Amino acid sequence: MSFLRWLAIIPAAFVTVVLFVLMMSLISEEFKPEDKLDLEAFEINPKVEDLKILERETKIAEIKKIETPPPPPQIERQKADRPSEPIAVVEGAIPEFEAPTIDRSQFQIAVSDRDAQPLVRIPPQMPARAEKSGHCRMRFDVSPEGQPFNIQATYCTQDLFRRNSVRSVERWKYNPKIQDGRPIGRKGVETKITFQLADERGNVIPE
Repeated sequence: MSFLRWLAIIPAAFVTVVLFVLMMSLISEEFKPEDKLDLEAFEINPKVEDLKILERETKIAEIKKIETPPPPPQIERQKADRPSEPIAVVEGAIPEFEAPTIDRSQFQIAVSDRDAQPLVRIPPQMPARAEKSGHCRMRFDVSPEGQPFNIQATYCTQDLFRRNSVRSVERWKYNPKIQDGRPIGRKGVETKITFQLADERGNVIPE
């Protein structure tokens, strides 16, 4: 082990001697100061010369005087003569007359009798469970104010159409029946409500 230790010390000592020689050679050289900087060549706040802005000289041509054109000649307007005759004498004036007296007891305004007439008919809504078309026959009365009441569905192809048919008739509006010039109620009005169901292609599915 001692022999191996001496073998490791010999290279280390050699490297140390070489480094020592290099350091001595560098120290032995004379110090040569570098050339001093010319401080006079530098200015801390240099003055900047003002740049001269060149201005373009433009010459304006002389403005020519424009003579205004003369005004257009005025046309003399002829004045219409005023009518010499008074308005009452001019032909076509409305003559004065007395309004005739009318005896209201001698006549009466007669209103022809008529049956109840529909004014507004709101269509019913198709039930969501419907699989085909159908209809309902309705029977109801009309009040003197034109409002349906006592609404009944006397026949329906399917029971699911009955409720929507009654609701639809409730929102209808009629002209009441006229008899002797007075509105009266109308009983036993019958009508038919049709439900048409279509498929995806727009074809109506029959009842």
